[in-house]
Amino acid sequence: MSDIRHRVPADPSGSSDASEEPPLTEKDKNAGLKHGVAMQILRSLLLATWFNGCCVCIFITQLIGAPLYFVNKDYYYAYMAMTKQCFGILIITITQWGAPTVVRVSGDESVKGQIQLTSSGLLKTNFPDRLVFVANHQVYTDWLYLWWVSYTSRMHGHIYIILKESLKKIPVIGQGMMFYGFIFMARKWESDKPRLEHRLQKLKTRHAGPMSGSQSLDPMWLLIFPEGTNLSINTKNISNKYGEKMGVAPLKHMILPRSTGLLFCLQQLRGTVDFVYDCTVGYEGPPKGIYPDKYFTLRSTYGQGRPPKSVNMYWRRWAMADIPLDDPKAFEQWLLERWREKDALLDQFFETGRFPTSLDSSIETQNIPAKQKDEASRGYVETEIELSRRIEIAQIFTVLLLVGFLCRMF
Repeated sequence: MSDIRHRVPADPSGSSDASEEPPLTEKDKNAGLKHGVAMQILRSLLLATWFNGCCVCIFITQLIGAPLYFVNKDYYYAYMAMTKQCFGILIITITQWGAPTVVRVSGDESVKGQIQLTSSGLLKTNFPDRLVFVANHQVYTDWLYLWWVSYTSRMHGHIYIILKESLKKIPVIGQGMMFYGFIFMARKWESDKPRLEHRLQKLKTRHAGPMSGSQSLDPMWLLIFPEGTNLSINTKNISNKYGEKMGVAPLKHMILPRSTGLLFCLQQLRGTVDFVYDCTVGYEGPPKGIYPDKYFTLRSTYGQGRPPKSVNMYWRRWAMADIPLDDPKAFEQWLLERWREKDALLDQFFETGRFPTSLDSSIETQNIPAKQKDEASRGYVETEIELSRRIEIAQIFTVLLLVGFLCRMF
């Protein structure tokens, strides 16, 4: 599908068809703030110091292991997966300490038995070690919450994200993401297609390294946002107008998806991936009529201490064998229908504050707190973004400490 975007209703619940959002008032901007200006500055400095310092440590760790590529590629990819785990741990600690976030997770029957709570009340997902997953793109931090989900399946070292090429220019972080094997797109299909094909070939190459999965294929969670960009007043306006031109009715809560890149990925990975997982994300907290991108920025979430009241996720999955991958037009229509279903899910979320709860019999409720057991009995998991064990933080510094120790000895 070409870049289809459309006009925004003033009310994210879809009750209006106006093309402009009401502006954020001072009351809206300050609602939910827990800290004054001085504390906001101090928090920002502390969190930025921790984040940037850890990023530098991880990047140096990557540089130390880079020569492995010329010695043994299997061990090189395993080593970089370990450094990717470190970054997953880092973003979880930043959120756990600086922006404690409640997450509610539910899903339909297709993911029955795969969403559980641990005895300590944390989320555990039993998703397969190779999958493609898609999501609606609400705010810039969507990827952060989805990376955390991969952590709950112990797959945080094997997530791959398709993102815009300009992010490569971010010092240290951009180069680190290149080591991770992330796929950068210029949004020009002629130049993106060969680059994408090259990366996907690597993702279905069989390895025999220490972190290889079943069938000698490396574990892989490939994250794609089919909308191509996050929801905002500008992207919604453009998408609505294009959809009107093409005769495609707009969605209430999302911009229309693009099918070309996703279809190509699924065609290339066919035979090595069995399922496509879908996550519909909804954020609790923005005032009526305000899109989340205006309300949940990096500054407000981490600096001002105003994370979403809750991040809500509804999971589904589809078998690759049931997706029309050989007919681009049929696939475009299939994807559009899935997005209309997601739009209906968001309708319910904005109306009731909850996604459907059809997991009643699939959530394990033994040895968990009574409150969470009660929630699980209603068909959803409520938890927070936290590390399972604090000792995992040491992984970020292990290689550097070991190298420093060896240098001191020799």
